[in-house]
Amino acid sequence: MSAFLHRHRLWRYTAAGGVATASHYLLTSVLIEWFACAPALASCAGAGLGAGVAYRLNHAWTFAGHGVPQRQALPRFMLVAAVSILINGALVWGLTTVLVTHWFVAQATASLVVLLSAYVANRRWTFQRRR
Repeated sequence: MSAFLHRHRLWRYTAAGGVATASHYLLTSVLIEWFACAPALASCAGAGLGAGVAYRLNHAWTFAGHGVPQRQALPRFMLVAAVSILINGALVWGLTTVLVTHWFVAQATASLVVLLSAYVANRRWTFQRRR
C-alpha cells in the first residue's frame, strides 16, 4: 500500500475519530457534570458510544472498499474497541485518582494514547482482507 493511501486513510480515520470522540466526550461530560459519575466509569461509557460511531464511519468511509464483510470486521473492531476502552479507562482512572488531574486533561491524554494504536490494529487486522 502506498504512503499516500496510508496518509489518506489516517486522515479519514482521524476525522471519523473526531466525530466519535465528540460523542464520547459529550456523554462523558454529561455523566460527570450532571450525574456525578466517576470519571473513569463515565469515560468508559462514552468510549463505548464512541466505538459504535467510529465503527460505522470507519467501515463505510475510512476503509471503504476494503472487501472485508461485516461478519468479520465487526467482531474484530469490537475487540480492538474493548481493549482501547480498557486502556482509556485505566489511564483516566490513574490520571484522575493517582495524579489528581482534571478529568478533561486525563481524557484528552488517554484519547491521544489510544488513537494511533487503534488505527494500526484496525488497519492491519480489523479491515484486512483474508488471503
